[in-house]
Amino acid sequence: MALWAQMTPQLQYLPTQTLNELYPDTFPLDVRHYLASWIEEQRWENFDVDNMEQKPQARRLLDQMVHLLQEVAQHNPNVVERVKLQHISRNLSVFQPQPMQLVRTVRDILRKERHILAQAGMHPNFPPFQQIPQGPPATNGTPQPAREDGKTDVDNLVLKVLEIQNCRQTLHQLQEDLNWEKQEIESIQGQNELDPQHSDQVARQTRIQQLEYNYSVCAKKRVQLLHEAVCALEQCQSCLILRIKSWRWEQHRATIGVHFDDNLGPLQTWCEQLLGVNGNLRQELMLVKRDHGGAEQFHTLQESLTHLLQTLIQSSLVVDKQPPQVIKTQSKFSTTVRYLLGEKMAPGKPVLLKAQIITEAQARNLGQQGVVPNENVGELINSTAILEHNTSSKSTCATFRNMSIRKIKRADRKGSESVTEEKFALLFTTEITITGCESPYSIQAISLPVVVIVHGSQEINAMATIIWDCAFSEPNRIPFIVPERVPWKQMCEALSSKFMSEVQTQRCLDGYNLHFLAQKIFDQPDISEDFSNMPVSWAQFNKEVLPGRNFTFWQWFEGVMDLTKKCLRDYWSEGLIFGFIGKQHLHVILQNKPNGTFLLRFSDSEIGGITIAYVGPNDIGGRKIQNIQPFTKKDLDSAGLGDRIRDINCITHVHPDLPKNDVFKKFFTVPSPPNPDGYLPFKLTTVVNPGDQGSSTASIPPDTPMDIYGQSMTYGSNMNQGIFSPLPQSTPPYMPEQIPVQGPLYQSPMPQAPSSEEIDMEALEGILSSICQNTNKDLH
Repeated sequence: MALWAQMTPQLQYLPTQTLNELYPDTFPLDVRHYLASWIEEQRWENFDVDNMEQKPQARRLLDQMVHLLQEVAQHNPNVVERVKLQHISRNLSVFQPQPMQLVRTVRDILRKERHILAQAGMHPNFPPFQQIPQGPPATNGTPQPAREDGKTDVDNLVLKVLEIQNCRQTLHQLQEDLNWEKQEIESIQGQNELDPQHSDQVARQTRIQQLEYNYSVCAKKRVQLLHEAVCALEQCQSCLILRIKSWRWEQHRATIGVHFDDNLGPLQTWCEQLLGVNGNLRQELMLVKRDHGGAEQFHTLQESLTHLLQTLIQSSLVVDKQPPQVIKTQSKFSTTVRYLLGEKMAPGKPVLLKAQIITEAQARNLGQQGVVPNENVGELINSTAILEHNTSSKSTCATFRNMSIRKIKRADRKGSESVTEEKFALLFTTEITITGCESPYSIQAISLPVVVIVHGSQEINAMATIIWDCAFSEPNRIPFIVPERVPWKQMCEALSSKFMSEVQTQRCLDGYNLHFLAQKIFDQPDISEDFSNMPVSWAQFNKEVLPGRNFTFWQWFEGVMDLTKKCLRDYWSEGLIFGFIGKQHLHVILQNKPNGTFLLRFSDSEIGGITIAYVGPNDIGGRKIQNIQPFTKKDLDSAGLGDRIRDINCITHVHPDLPKNDVFKKFFTVPSPPNPDGYLPFKLTTVVNPGDQGSSTASIPPDTPMDIYGQSMTYGSNMNQGIFSPLPQSTPPYMPEQIPVQGPLYQSPMPQAPSSEEIDMEALEGILSSICQNTNKDLH
């Protein structure tokens, strides 16, 4: 009710006649006052009052208005007001035979209110057309239009059209007056100057001259307003198209965790309003051409409006819910495409949307030529869907629920390019006819880039391609070009944003974490170097393995994210995990701390591991920094990190000096009660083998295999692998499923090979790569 809140103070300054004209007896001021919020929420401008197909919708609005007014009357404590409102609600029934008249009445009232406020300089939504406010700059420095400008410009356009219509009505009245005066003067022409009626003839001639002058001025103003309105429509629609592109860009960036408002409602309203304005202007232009002839200037305006209409119709198809950006063949996935002008589609034949997969080269040609590719590079299953309108959400969407890529045709790869670096996209096409338009329009929309894989082992590398594309591509690029190198500070933003999004935490990567990541990717151990402007390449990100390792930077970083998301989210969010830290920096932090001080850091030698670094005694009575063998997801699934920290006696205080039992108490597992079937419970206990403590050095200790597991059984109490707590033997002991061994244990299930029908060289390469990763051996 923002409009009514501004209008209310102005009512006292309006003449009584103006108030009576603004709020007629059929729609008194009381209705406008009590139903202000509801009235301003409805889409009155979307109605074509001459379209009888919208009559049921108008009648529903009338019924709602009567119902709401009756409710207001029932809850009004003032008896006089209550009776008055009930009387008004009954009088609204005069609109029942012609509900479109109610729409016309309310729409005109709102237009006149905006016009009054604009004249008074009160309305905040009426800046000059040329001064379009700019929103905050995007991450690449490109300014984005402010989101509220759509309403601003549309309000101005509506007023401009209303002014043109008023001019037309004034011209019609002037023409009628002129015809009458000419008819009257013809009846008294040729009379003697001495005749008393001669003076009346002169007066009529003067009036005719004045009417002709007024007609000429109004006609020129009408044409000028029409030019101004078309120009304003071009500017407003340019802002809309820019905002739709901005929405798509934000949707793209959401892959790396950038905030994204996916609400398309305001954009849909904006599209529908511009379509209505375009239709009104085309109608006014047609009437102007009838009155003034088909001048060249009108032909130019006609072409401009036709082009704007086509651009609006073709730009209103968007991919609302993107398909997964890494798609495995033979796997089901879904996607949703939405048409923002769905309520304006001509009724009748259902609109069928078709999908096809296209290559990067085809996407590039699509942008240049605007034609649908003929060559089929992939076989899609369930690749058609019907655009259906949802009345509750007022959206028109086509949902592909069980789409699948049966097979894909690869392009020839260059050099060391991998199949996981090849980008495709889904292209959606259809033909749509808009109400009031004679011929259908061909429209299309393209998805974000996707990578197609044939085996699960390719997923991490494929996701690296997507992350690089989403983080470092430019808006309005040629599909799907990305830079080969970017400054490290840009990489920092992308890594931190993706980490927060993937882990679902509000805690970002701090300066210490990001500095170590730079040391890692650049292989620069110097702790003081500034890496901000150092360029990092795609090869460093996910093509070249890290020095001394058999995995890339992204594979290692993704493993940490996965571990944190599944096992360590709360620890990380509460700041209990230091995270990424180099051993030099680790030594600086812990060198002056007492024995038992520890911190949690992500392993830099193992994918998806977290280790405990702590200060302990050395053999000569001094102190040294020890690193316990990293815990993986498999380890933490059997016993949580909190329980393992509780079990290890040589660590007492988490850095800087917080008692571990206070800080980690909430993560300790409560001992389970005895089983009702008589079996005694058992637990896993983590200990550090004291006999191996001397294997670390004081300055830069390596990750040392020191984590030992033990089962609390009555046997094996002197085993080197663990310490066992004897329990009463009221029941026979049961052997554990797995006897732990000292040192690193790498056991992963072998990936399941595809069927013989699926096997190709690409799939075989993925399987062999997975085996090598699981066994930490190179592929020869």
